[in-house]
Amino acid sequence: MPRLAAVEADVQDLVEAHMETMLGVTFLASEYVIDCADGGRIDSLGLDENGAPVIVEYKRGTDAGVINQGLYYMAWLTNHKDAFRNLVRDRLGVTAASQILWSAPRLICVAGDFTPYDAHAVREHRRSIDLVRYRYFGSDHFGLETVASVMGHSAQAKRVRRRAAGVPPVRKQGGAMAELAEAVDEVLVGLGDGVTRVQRKQYRAYRRLRNFASLCPPQQTKLLVYLKADPKEVDLVPGFTRDVTGLGHHGTGDLELQLRTERDLERAQDLFRLSYTAAWRSLAGALAECGVVGWRRDAAFRRDGQGWWWTTNGPEDPRFC
Repeated sequence: MPRLAAVEADVQDLVEAHMETMLGVTFLASEYVIDCADGGRIDSLGLDENGAPVIVEYKRGTDAGVINQGLYYMAWLTNHKDAFRNLVRDRLGVTAASQILWSAPRLICVAGDFTPYDAHAVREHRRSIDLVRYRYFGSDHFGLETVASVMGHSAQAKRVRRRAAGVPPVRKQGGAMAELAEAVDEVLVGLGDGVTRVQRKQYRAYRRLRNFASLCPPQQTKLLVYLKADPKEVDLVPGFTRDVTGLGHHGTGDLELQLRTERDLERAQDLFRLSYTAAWRSLAGALAECGVVGWRRDAAFRRDGQGWWWTTNGPEDPRFC
């Protein structure tokens, strides 16, 4: 039967130990003490795949104050950028510290449950907020479910202001390739509820808690999309798909798509769907490295089939048949 943790610290310890695997966030600090009149401790600090600062707050059960508490810490963070920048520099180096995406700081709330009012509230704020429900299943399974995922208005508003200042929309900059980019955008956003975009100078990331696709600015004759699908599971076609594992490129993902026509976009849609699920399936291999070696998707756990379990018993566990 599903159950909650005995204490909040159990959830925090587990997520912090596997934060990059579970949330796509590089762990930076635990119980980070903030320097202000009212004081406080941020449960976890991290940096996501796109370089955005991340605050993670945990609650054992349902707590109406978790969102406001997280927003209080986020306000402190955005007003004390030097402190966070120094933390990133000390943990990850000067380059990472110089590339922090301050336009899209994130709050991830991990709790036993949320109320309908919580899901409504996050849509009213001008911040990027993810509400994530956890559950233990027996003694060796742990599951995460995204309840709500909202992209902050600040990054969107910045794009609107840039356009108002004379920067034309993308579709007017690159002709046919820019129109193709808009079609790709529509397809990626339509893959599932809660897909959000993160705009960086070099690419636009698509995520549902974790990145699953990165769309680069249109080139003259082609459009590059990077996916989280495993290139070894794909029949590579020269001029269309390429394995870029270990090669430097903008965005995240090891499978490169080169799109030139609407026909290419049609061919790519199965790969988009594969990447959408592979962004979660890749947790299996990563968790295996830290001793959590079995996984399965359970449609009963999530209405849309995107719930995931992890186990220490291995794939032979009969519950994985």
